[in-house]
Amino acid sequence: MAGMWVAVPEVLWRELEPLLPVPERRFRYPGRKRHSERACLEGVLPVLRWGIPWRELPQQPGRPSGKTCWRRFDEWQRAGVWPQLVERLQQRLRDGNRINWRVAIIDATIV
Repeated sequence: MAGMWVAVPEVLWRELEPLLPVPERRFRYPGRKRHSERACLEGVLPVLRWGIPWRELPQQPGRPSGKTCWRRFDEWQRAGVWPQLVERLQQRLRDGNRINWRVAIIDATIV
């Protein structure tokens, strides 16, 4: 179970980091310090990849819980991070002539 966490490749992180919203910390009662965005992404990726429930994400010291990862994923989804990331990656592939739109597959869930 410990090997379930996915290390985020540096290339992906450089594409995603500018798209993530930066929450403001309260001044008077700041509460507990948040886990890093990258640590939460390392918890989100295995859930999306293998389809495990958020609560089944292994608990490890220094790692965010499944609930924390879910909250962050929801926050990013509401901010529109995922469509922006897809558009950004498609643009990068288009600029490098590495995508052929004549052979693209359209899924009914996307349309």
